[in-house]
Amino acid sequence: MRHVIALDVGGTGMKAALAGPGGELLHQARRATGRERGPEAVVAGILDFAAELRALGAERFGEPAGAAGVAVPGIVDAERGVAVYAANLGWRDVPLRTLLGERLGGIPVALGHDVRTGGLAEGRIGAGQGADRFLFVPLGTGIAGAIGIDGRVEAGAHGFAGEIGHVVVRPGGIPCPCGQRGCLERFASASAVSQAWAEASGDPAADAADCAKAVESGDARALAVWRDAVDALADGLVTALTLLDPRVLIIGGGLAEAGETLFSPLRDAVRQRVTFQKLPEIVPAALGDTAGCLGAGLMAWDLLDTASAAPTASPAATAATDPEVTT
Repeated sequence: MRHVIALDVGGTGMKAALAGPGGELLHQARRATGRERGPEAVVAGILDFAAELRALGAERFGEPAGAAGVAVPGIVDAERGVAVYAANLGWRDVPLRTLLGERLGGIPVALGHDVRTGGLAEGRIGAGQGADRFLFVPLGTGIAGAIGIDGRVEAGAHGFAGEIGHVVVRPGGIPCPCGQRGCLERFASASAVSQAWAEASGDPAADAADCAKAVESGDARALAVWRDAVDALADGLVTALTLLDPRVLIIGGGLAEAGETLFSPLRDAVRQRVTFQKLPEIVPAALGDTAGCLGAGLMAWDLLDTASAAPTASPAATAATDPEVTT
């Protein structure tokens, strides 16, 4: 059976799958990144994990995987196949596409940014399915974004497209590690809400989920924290929809798990702020933590589809052995 390898590498763990032609996950596995042992060990772990999946696929389905897709955090040069930088993994300029291609017997390999890869899956087979324009915004430790256009995700000229978390919504506000003050993710990410609620409640162990529960019970302190976060998020989203005019706005990540406790006030806040803009449909993400693997699988199938459609091997399909990508 034809299949591809899909890898989603996070800060602490890796999710992997063998994906079938329809994007279905035929086999799933998880493993720690081992980042405490350093970046070289993380890369070695990724290569070993991928090789194990290749062997498993060949044994189970009678043929090896035709391609592989991998999603990684941080700064990614998808065109060159290089993982440029990831603070939480400690690596710089890792030619991951080349390394994986060599380890996997020369099959084509696609490398993508984790949020954009998850956005690709949400747009094609998740909450944005059928929409020609969408914006995917996961609210987690930080806030990022994926801009979907006609079934693909826009990376930008330098790979930074969609970084909505660093739109300044409160000028002169809380300092951000990026160097600015008042960035959206300092007010509306799950970690920002957790910090604000821990301070307001006096419980250092309290988090965003606890805040949401307190909101549901009518706690005035929680309502104030939640309102501040929703207002900041609405300000950032209206800036984004003014620039991008998406048909669907998909909200995911840990904060979205609050359901209508988040979505009802957020829809109202966005509606109150729009003037001439068209209000997009605002929906929760549908794929949860499988989005990254699903997206990586879609990237891999895209390589095979491109190669089969071309009279000769496409640049994307041959890039796994690109001699210009070096350490």
